[in-house]
Amino acid sequence: MRDQAFNLRAIASKNILKNVKAGRSPRVIAVTSGKGGVGKTSLVVNLSIALTKMSQRVAIFDADLGMANVEILLGLNPSGSLYDILYGNKTINEIIFEGQCGIRIVSGGSGIQELANLDRQGRERLIEALSYFNDCTDFVFIDTGAGISRNVLGFVAAAEEVIVVVTPEPTSITDAYSMIKVLSTYKVHPGVGIVVNRASNEEEALLTASKIAAVTKRFLQIKVNHIGSVCEDRVVGQAVKDQCPFILRKPDAVASSGLQAVARALLGVQSQAGKGMGNFISKLFRLYR
Repeated sequence: MRDQAFNLRAIASKNILKNVKAGRSPRVIAVTSGKGGVGKTSLVVNLSIALTKMSQRVAIFDADLGMANVEILLGLNPSGSLYDILYGNKTINEIIFEGQCGIRIVSGGSGIQELANLDRQGRERLIEALSYFNDCTDFVFIDTGAGISRNVLGFVAAAEEVIVVVTPEPTSITDAYSMIKVLSTYKVHPGVGIVVNRASNEEEALLTASKIAAVTKRFLQIKVNHIGSVCEDRVVGQAVKDQCPFILRKPDAVASSGLQAVARALLGVQSQAGKGMGNFISKLFRLYR
């Protein structure tokens, strides 16, 4: 039963959210996968760089709890995380670290675990921090963990759009379908985007996407949109070892061309939500209270 304290917390949250900056709202996109090891974080990093080269302002929120893969791929060492904003009196400017081409990264770190326990003061700090991106960002990518844990589903549900990364492997296809099924069951999003990664060629990528689309259309009430694909390319593995995004190391590589096509496809899609960080924060609070 909802008590008076619950109602007061709800009112307080609404009042706080009124203070989120108005202005041009970024598109908040959660990038997730049904299983690990599909190249999700590499895709997020390289896609972000591709978009900056198309005059877009991009930020990445690393919400993969305990796996700081974004900073590792970029060869960076951040000075703090979301936890330091909530409990260490640091500001967003003190924990943001900048990667290649001006992409900005915020590490969630152990602060993600604290979302369910935030008091009003903590929520104020979080809102003030994340609303920083409202007026200076076109895309905010939420790099989630893999699978269907509570943390992953919380960020996927709070984002305005979701991209599921899948490979042609049968286990990846099955796990991607499981993720989409959860989103459909709880009516979290009317549709999801699919990016096929590590396909041997474009034909295999199209076949993979069509398999997911067919079974989804038959059994689920959710639309699947194949945004694009990135074919297998040995330059990717070497770039990961060198901690340098492959789209910078070799812009004309097969994988780079695929990522650029995905970026163009995203730019060609009009976001229907358009509520930016205010909407994202509001949903996040409802899911974690």
